[in-house]
Amino acid sequence: MSTEIKKNVLGGMLQSCCHSPKTGYFRDGYCRTDDTDFGSHVICAEVTAGFLEFSKSRGNDLTTPRPEYNFPGLSPGDRWCLCALRWKEAWEEGLAPAVILEACDEAALRYITLEILKDFAIKPSH
Repeated sequence: MSTEIKKNVLGGMLQSCCHSPKTGYFRDGYCRTDDTDFGSHVICAEVTAGFLEFSKSRGNDLTTPRPEYNFPGLSPGDRWCLCALRWKEAWEEGLAPAVILEACDEAALRYITLEILKDFAIKPSH
């Protein structure tokens, strides 16, 4: 992973998404990516029951704990770094969860427009 400072979709410094549970492709709390992240885990979202059910129906169960991966399982209201294309797929189905723009890596803009993301934006809790 490059040590360069990552930018968010708004052009500012990438903010942390969540540390409990520890999220991100690198499990460092940030929705940042590199060439080894084929899922492009760049969308910081606050998951909903509807999204979790949708993701499970697509073969990615985010609710079941997986201790072998230090993954506690998600509940509605948890923040998590989602794959850009899965978020877009959920958006197309009307099930996209809210996002925290300051914590979404600018790489998300390869898949989703800023205008769409802004429609789902919530303010960070800090």
